[in-house]
Amino acid sequence: MLGQQVRYDGKNKYTPLIANELKKYCSLIAVCPEVEIGLAVPRDKIQLTQIGNSIKVLKENDPACDFTDALQDFAGSFIKKYSLSGLVLQDKSPSCGIDNTKLFSQSGKQIGLSSGIFAKTIMDLLPNLVVVQASQLQNVSDIKQFVKRINYR
Repeated sequence: MLGQQVRYDGKNKYTPLIANELKKYCSLIAVCPEVEIGLAVPRDKIQLTQIGNSIKVLKENDPACDFTDALQDFAGSFIKKYSLSGLVLQDKSPSCGIDNTKLFSQSGKQIGLSSGIFAKTIMDLLPNLVVVQASQLQNVSDIKQFVKRINYR
């Protein structure tokens, strides 16, 4: 959202409103959990896959590559490193999406939606943290409401 080329396809999700307006009120930390755990840019797609009662983050074309533990560990170290007031995460991401990331069966069929592992881990560890998706910040008013929420928690 801040312009770094970190997506799996080598592109970015630069969002001027978030990058420019939110920085008026907050110190922004640019982070891509997938890059932080060592995945390359560009990279093969990863996806949420239901295995029994667990949701795993697996490489789409090589389900033996499991990134679940690495993303959970990174989430834990991330919240220890930074004193967070709030978090803005990228929609539909297998690491950062909140209830809007495609969930697949082991056979590769989409079976629903879930939250990315980084996002879920942080929300489990810090249940009172204000967490939103980038799509929830569509205008200056949304930004101001988010800032108000993080300042009053």
